[in-house]
Amino acid sequence: MGLYRDDGIVLRTQDLGEADRIITVLTRRTGRVRAVGKGVRRTKSRFGARLEPFTHVDLLLYEGRSLDVITQADSLRAYGGPLAADYPRYTSGVAMLETAERFTPEERQPAQRQFLLLVGGLRALGEGAHTPRLVLDAFLLRSLAVAGYAPALEECAVCGSPGGPAVQGGGELNAFALAAGGLTCRSCRPAGAATPSAQTIALLGALLRGDWALADASLRRHQVECSGLVAAYLQWHLEHSIRSLRHVEHV
Repeated sequence: MGLYRDDGIVLRTQDLGEADRIITVLTRRTGRVRAVGKGVRRTKSRFGARLEPFTHVDLLLYEGRSLDVITQADSLRAYGGPLAADYPRYTSGVAMLETAERFTPEERQPAQRQFLLLVGGLRALGEGAHTPRLVLDAFLLRSLAVAGYAPALEECAVCGSPGGPAVQGGGELNAFALAAGGLTCRSCRPAGAATPSAQTIALLGALLRGDWALADASLRRHQVECSGLVAAYLQWHLEHSIRSLRHVEHV
C-alpha cells in the first residue's frame, strides 16, 4: 500500500456517510478506480467541487484494501459547465460517462485508449462544432472498436465478401445484423436484419474513421437511423442497456 498519482475523468459519485463520497474515476494509467473523497460534501471542503462528474482531475491517492483515498485533487479541465448549459450536449455527455464505465468492468485494469476517447469526446461536445448526437455516436463506435467489436462495414460480417455486385447469388452489403457483427451480403442476411440506406451506412463509416466533413453534411433522417443502429449494436455487445441513452433519444 502507498501513495500514487494519476489523472482521470470523474465518471460518477456516490454519497458515503454524512460528509464523504465515493468517486469513480477513469484514470490515464491505472484504469477505473473507486476512491473515497473524505469530507467533500462539507461546504468548507478544499477540493469537493473538483470531484464532480465531467471533471478532468489530477489526483494523489492512497491505496487502500477495498477503496483508495483521495488525498489531493487539482482540476485540469472542467467539462461540466458548458455541457450543463445545453441539454442535448449534457445528455450525450452523461451517456459517454456511463458507456466508459461499462467498457471498463474491472477496476485497476489499464484502459488508456478508452480514457483518451472519453477526453476527446467530452472536448468535442464542449467545443460544440458538431451535433451532439453525432459526437456521441462517434464515441460509441470507437469505444466498440477499442473493445474489439467494430462493426463490419466494408465486407460481409459472415462470409467476408466485399460489397459490390452480386457474386454467385450473393450481393452488395445492404443488411445490418447485430448478432452477425455488422453488414451482411444478400446470401448471408439473417432473419430480422435491418436494411439501412446507403447514406446511413456511409455515415456509420464516417463516424468510425472521423470523417467529420461527411458526417456533418448528412441529413437528419440518416443521422436518426444511424443512431438507432449504433445504440442497438452497442447494447447487444455490452449485454446491458445504457440507461442514459433513453434521455438522449428524446432530444
